[in-house]
Amino acid sequence: MVKKKEKGKEADIDLGIVKLSLGGLFKGLEKIIDLAAELKEAGGEVRKEGEFDLSHLKKGMKGVFGVSIKTAVGGEPVVEPFGNIRKTSMGPTVEEEREPITDLFDEKEEIIIMAEMPGVSEEDIRLDLKGDIIEISAQRGERKYYKEVLIPANVKAESLTSSYKNGILEVRIKK
Repeated sequence: MVKKKEKGKEADIDLGIVKLSLGGLFKGLEKIIDLAAELKEAGGEVRKEGEFDLSHLKKGMKGVFGVSIKTAVGGEPVVEPFGNIRKTSMGPTVEEEREPITDLFDEKEEIIIMAEMPGVSEEDIRLDLKGDIIEISAQRGERKYYKEVLIPANVKAESLTSSYKNGILEVRIKK
């Protein structure tokens, strides 16, 4: 026997064995539709992030987690997490290093990597290209960044150049 019960705007369906909350399902679908509309209006990228005060673990420590959702060629979504909260086999952990949000552009003659790393200076940034992986790191005071980026093509290590302005690192490597 199926029973419907109204709770405000939510409708629950009791199937005897399990109870389904259609209100929660509809709210979830509504959030997905809203995010897709926001992605379209934003020109192909949406970022959501949050910050948590973790002073109880270490003085001045903050947890930052965010996600960037972009549309790629063919309309495929690309989801990239960033921040200093990582998923591990033991559950979420907070790292001292933040993972900067990055974009990689595979151009005809070069690879371009853009990384957002506010709060450091150009002298604080270290780049280490090892085969098809580039390690990007920086530290100034309590602000620490670290990210490994997979390079999708063969590149000439000696051609690596970088510039840093207004918190944005740009790395160029010739193919």
